[in-house]
Amino acid sequence: MASPAPPTTKPTAVANAGSTATSGTSSPVIPSLRRRRLFFSHLFQYITVAYQYLCAMFNLTIRRRCIEQQQQQQQSSPTKRTATAATAAATVATDRKATPATVSAALQYYKGKTLILDLDETLVHSVRLGSYAATRQQKVSASIKRKKIEVRDDKQSLLYEVYKRPHVDFFLKTISQWYKVVIFTASMAEYADPVIDWLDQDQSLVSQRYFRQSCVVRNGNFVKDISLAEPDLGKVCLVDNSSAAFELFQENGIPIPGWISNPNDQCLLDLLPLLDALRFTADVRSILRLRLMGVS
Repeated sequence: MASPAPPTTKPTAVANAGSTATSGTSSPVIPSLRRRRLFFSHLFQYITVAYQYLCAMFNLTIRRRCIEQQQQQQQSSPTKRTATAATAAATVATDRKATPATVSAALQYYKGKTLILDLDETLVHSVRLGSYAATRQQKVSASIKRKKIEVRDDKQSLLYEVYKRPHVDFFLKTISQWYKVVIFTASMAEYADPVIDWLDQDQSLVSQRYFRQSCVVRNGNFVKDISLAEPDLGKVCLVDNSSAAFELFQENGIPIPGWISNPNDQCLLDLLPLLDALRFTADVRSILRLRLMGVS
């Protein structure tokens, strides 16, 4: 049996994080611009969803008022107080009772979406103990949750120190109420399975798991075929710190900065407003493609 491969590393994301940390005068400006752009992006998404919802409610209101007017006209004419009036009244009563169900049915149309999450540098960061990378690992704050995970095969046993990204537990509990949650990692199952078990200890948050063998190798990168988890591309999105992961599905990708050890990281929390809005869209690509157009 082959030795389990260590978790994939993403040098591009780490390099970017390093260059950001070493920038001098622009560091106070970049977070401010990022928050401003993030605010207007979320505002636009909420306005879009609210507009769709108000249109649906407006149509329902107009329909009910028309029926009520018909009922009033029939009641004002003594000659028409017959079985027709009784039928109309029954129709109005039935329509009033069905209105909440109609709204619920309309909301059901927007349910059933799938959110695919990367694992390493997106939800966790891990280091194989005894490796060269472990000797160069930055000291991680004591506030960061961690766990040692042993990976065995026929030849050897490898020990990993796995660190949870800040707010990952709250993030997973929240989005599991909104989406079908899938973890798709380019790491081997021997390593990733126990890590996911640690993140989802009661097996109630993550619905499916995909590993390296499900990836497509393209130009030396592991590309994730998200159609394996959801064939309807209008109902699925992928959160990954490596843009190469969603090379085949650009309009479904949600980039996130890679995480190594920053105890003040809030990137998972920053995603929640966007994910909250996306679950009410008919097609997630109608919003996510704006990133490709330079709107962010």
